[in-house]
Amino acid sequence: MFGLFGPRPAQQMERFRSRYEGRSLIVHQGFNGDWLEELIKQPGGGGHFRMDSRPLPRRRPTPVEWLVQTYILPLELPQPLFLDVREDAILVRHLTRGQHAVHPSEIAWFLEELDTRHHARLVFAEDGGLHVHTGLPVDDNEALSMLEHLGL
Repeated sequence: MFGLFGPRPAQQMERFRSRYEGRSLIVHQGFNGDWLEELIKQPGGGGHFRMDSRPLPRRRPTPVEWLVQTYILPLELPQPLFLDVREDAILVRHLTRGQHAVHPSEIAWFLEELDTRHHARLVFAEDGGLHVHTGLPVDDNEALSMLEHLGL
Protein backbone atom coordinates (compact mmCIF):
# COMPACT_ATOMS: atom_id res chain seq x y z
CA MET A 1 0.00 0.00 0.00
CA PHE A 2 1.96 2.98 1.25
CA GLY A 3 5.70 2.74 1.45
CA LEU A 4 7.77 4.11 4.25
CA PHE A 5 7.81 7.55 2.58
CA GLY A 6 4.27 7.71 1.23
CA PRO A 7 2.48 6.54 -1.90
CA ARG A 8 4.44 5.10 -4.81
CA PRO A 9 4.88 7.32 -7.89
CA ALA A 10 2.26 5.38 -9.89
CA GLN A 11 -0.26 5.97 -7.08
CA GLN A 12 0.60 9.66 -6.89
CA MET A 13 0.17 9.97 -10.67
CA GLU A 14 -3.17 8.14 -10.59
CA ARG A 15 -4.40 10.47 -7.84
CA PHE A 16 -3.18 13.54 -9.70
CA ARG A 17 -4.86 12.47 -12.94
CA SER A 18 -8.16 11.61 -11.28
CA ARG A 19 -8.29 15.12 -9.78
CA TYR A 20 -6.88 17.31 -12.58
CA GLU A 21 -7.50 15.59 -15.93
CA GLY A 22 -9.46 17.94 -18.16
CA ARG A 23 -8.51 20.95 -16.05
CA SER A 24 -5.93 23.69 -16.08
CA LEU A 25 -3.44 24.66 -13.43
CA ILE A 26 -1.34 27.78 -12.95
CA VAL A 27 1.90 27.09 -11.10
CA HIS A 28 3.47 30.18 -9.57
CA GLN A 29 5.72 31.53 -6.84
CA GLY A 30 3.32 34.13 -5.57
CA PHE A 31 1.76 36.87 -7.68
CA ASN A 32 3.11 40.36 -8.17
CA GLY A 33 0.85 43.38 -7.93
CA ASP A 34 -2.72 42.81 -9.04
CA TRP A 35 -1.97 39.89 -11.41
CA LEU A 36 -4.26 37.46 -9.59
CA GLU A 37 -7.11 39.99 -9.45
CA GLU A 38 -6.70 40.60 -13.19
CA LEU A 39 -6.71 36.85 -13.85
CA ILE A 40 -9.99 36.42 -11.99
CA LYS A 41 -11.55 39.25 -14.04
CA GLN A 42 -10.86 37.36 -17.28
CA PRO A 43 -13.55 35.08 -18.76
CA GLY A 44 -12.88 31.69 -17.20
CA GLY A 45 -9.92 33.08 -15.26
CA GLY A 46 -11.26 31.98 -11.91
CA GLY A 47 -11.62 28.42 -13.22
CA HIS A 48 -7.88 27.66 -13.27
CA PHE A 49 -6.51 25.79 -10.29
CA ARG A 50 -3.56 27.65 -8.80
CA MET A 51 -0.60 26.18 -6.95
CA ASP A 52 2.25 28.00 -5.28
CA SER A 53 5.41 26.02 -6.09
CA ARG A 54 7.37 27.20 -3.09
CA PRO A 55 7.98 24.14 -0.89
CA LEU A 56 5.71 23.71 2.08
CA PRO A 57 6.98 22.15 5.30
CA ARG A 58 5.15 18.86 5.06
CA ARG A 59 6.46 15.35 5.05
CA ARG A 60 4.28 13.96 2.30
CA PRO A 61 3.45 16.10 -0.72
CA THR A 62 -0.05 16.03 -2.15
CA PRO A 63 -0.30 14.48 -5.64
CA VAL A 64 -0.19 17.90 -7.33
CA GLU A 65 2.78 19.04 -5.21
CA TRP A 66 4.55 15.76 -6.04
CA LEU A 67 3.94 16.21 -9.78
CA VAL A 68 5.13 19.82 -9.76
CA GLN A 69 8.23 19.01 -7.70
CA THR A 70 9.10 15.86 -9.68
CA TYR A 71 8.32 16.87 -13.28
CA ILE A 72 7.45 20.55 -13.67
CA LEU A 73 10.11 22.39 -11.66
CA PRO A 74 13.00 20.40 -13.24
CA LEU A 75 11.96 21.87 -16.62
CA GLU A 76 13.40 25.15 -15.25
CA LEU A 77 10.82 27.29 -17.04
CA PRO A 78 10.03 30.76 -15.71
CA GLN A 79 6.92 31.02 -13.58
CA PRO A 80 4.00 31.44 -13.67
CA LEU A 81 3.30 28.36 -15.78
CA PHE A 82 0.08 27.27 -17.43
CA LEU A 83 -0.56 23.51 -17.37
CA ASP A 84 -3.31 21.99 -19.47
CA VAL A 85 -3.92 18.49 -18.13
CA ARG A 86 -5.30 16.26 -20.85
CA GLU A 87 -6.13 12.57 -21.10
CA ASP A 88 -2.79 11.67 -22.68
CA ALA A 89 -0.45 14.52 -21.72
CA ILE A 90 0.18 17.76 -19.88
CA LEU A 91 0.95 20.77 -22.07
CA VAL A 92 3.08 23.43 -20.39
CA ARG A 93 3.56 27.05 -21.41
CA HIS A 94 5.20 29.70 -19.29
CA LEU A 95 3.41 33.00 -18.87
CA THR A 96 6.33 35.40 -18.93
CA ARG A 97 7.85 37.75 -21.45
CA GLY A 98 10.89 39.90 -20.75
CA GLN A 99 11.21 38.46 -17.22
CA HIS A 100 7.71 39.64 -16.29
CA ALA A 101 4.40 37.82 -16.22
CA VAL A 102 2.22 38.55 -19.25
CA HIS A 103 -1.13 40.19 -18.64
CA PRO A 104 -3.69 37.52 -17.72
CA SER A 105 -5.80 38.50 -20.75
CA GLU A 106 -3.10 36.94 -22.97
CA ILE A 107 -3.80 33.47 -21.57
CA ALA A 108 -6.83 33.21 -23.88
CA TRP A 109 -4.53 33.73 -26.88
CA PHE A 110 -2.07 31.13 -25.58
CA LEU A 111 -4.90 28.63 -25.22
CA GLU A 112 -5.86 29.01 -28.87
CA GLU A 113 -2.43 27.85 -29.98
CA LEU A 114 -1.45 25.55 -27.11
CA ASP A 115 -1.69 22.38 -29.22
CA THR A 116 1.16 23.56 -31.43
CA ARG A 117 2.92 26.20 -29.30
CA HIS A 118 3.90 24.92 -25.87
CA HIS A 119 7.22 24.81 -24.06
CA ALA A 120 6.83 21.17 -23.01
CA ARG A 121 4.56 18.21 -23.58
CA LEU A 122 4.65 15.65 -20.79
CA VAL A 123 3.14 12.41 -22.07
CA PHE A 124 1.68 9.97 -19.56
CA ALA A 125 3.56 6.65 -19.56
CA GLU A 126 2.15 3.25 -18.68
CA ASP A 127 4.51 2.94 -15.70
CA GLY A 128 2.95 6.00 -14.04
CA GLY A 129 5.68 8.42 -15.09
CA LEU A 130 5.89 11.08 -17.75
CA HIS A 131 7.93 11.34 -20.95
CA VAL A 132 9.07 14.93 -21.47
CA HIS A 133 9.16 16.43 -24.97
CA THR A 134 10.42 19.99 -25.28
CA GLY A 135 8.70 22.46 -27.56
CA LEU A 136 9.15 26.21 -27.92
CA PRO A 137 12.45 27.73 -26.82
CA VAL A 138 12.15 29.42 -23.42
CA ASP A 139 12.58 32.90 -24.91
CA ASP A 140 9.77 32.38 -27.47
CA ASN A 141 6.53 33.39 -25.84
CA GLU A 142 4.72 35.65 -28.25
CA ALA A 143 1.04 34.89 -28.71
CA LEU A 144 1.06 34.39 -32.47
CA SER A 145 -2.71 34.14 -32.65
CA MET A 146 -2.96 37.59 -31.03
CA LEU A 147 -0.41 39.07 -33.44
CA GLU A 148 -2.26 37.55 -36.42
CA HIS A 149 -5.55 38.86 -35.10
CA LEU A 150 -4.06 42.35 -34.83
CA GLY A 151 -2.61 42.05 -38.35
CA LEU A 152 1.01 42.21 -37.17
